[in-house]
Amino acid sequence: MIHLLILDALNLIRRIHSVQERQHPNQPETQLQATSATVKRSVATILQEVNPTHVIAVFDSDVGGWRKAIYPAYKEGRKPMPEHLHQYLNQLQDDLFELGIDSLVSETDEADDLIATLIRPLIQAQHQVTLISTDKGFCQLLAPGLQIRDYFNKRWLDDAFVQQDFNLRPDQLVDYWALSGMSGTNIKGLAGIGGKTAQQLLMEFGSIDAMLAIKETDNKKILQIQQEQAQVRLMQHLVKLKDDIPLGFNLKDIRYIPKST
Repeated sequence: MIHLLILDALNLIRRIHSVQERQHPNQPETQLQATSATVKRSVATILQEVNPTHVIAVFDSDVGGWRKAIYPAYKEGRKPMPEHLHQYLNQLQDDLFELGIDSLVSETDEADDLIATLIRPLIQAQHQVTLISTDKGFCQLLAPGLQIRDYFNKRWLDDAFVQQDFNLRPDQLVDYWALSGMSGTNIKGLAGIGGKTAQQLLMEFGSIDAMLAIKETDNKKILQIQQEQAQVRLMQHLVKLKDDIPLGFNLKDIRYIPKST
């Protein structure tokens, strides 16, 4: 059986670098050296714990991608990566390569969609995927064969986590974020519908499709969703991860062979 380990690379690197910024203020070179050492140490630990047959690190590129093209406010206001860290990414990719890990960077697609594309065919074929990321947005992909590890908080982002955090099923999360918005990406959702209301609506009606299908109602939120259907569909489209991107390589190309062997 294949067991693919996917590293959400910038998710890992930026959190490690943030710690180094606090520990070594105004010392960018020291920050970068400490980040490199910590990334290598952390990833070596992850490799030992997961014991994958295949592994890849997926990076975001500088492009805005298709979401930015249709929704200009996407990720607006997000704190940019420090320039010295941005310039150092090639070195960090080399560090990962020394551990036996290739990096995937697309000039047109976001890392989240690349990761979803890697995951989908493997779990459909009943293989195993372990994703290292703190990003709850990946929980929409949860299905048998996929496990998501929040390395920093030492927890699994699994069905039980989704139930505890959202009181919903993973397959309801796209609709939840379409209604309530996703603050980290500046996707706004619908005005006046926050997390609590979105949760209540989905617990009662199950899905946005079911809400749109209601013929007669005096529920003001349902009426709003029906009246703003085009906006709701746009938010669903933005939130849902694409999983059909041509990747241009085969699994055999990312088979994990420890460099020490």
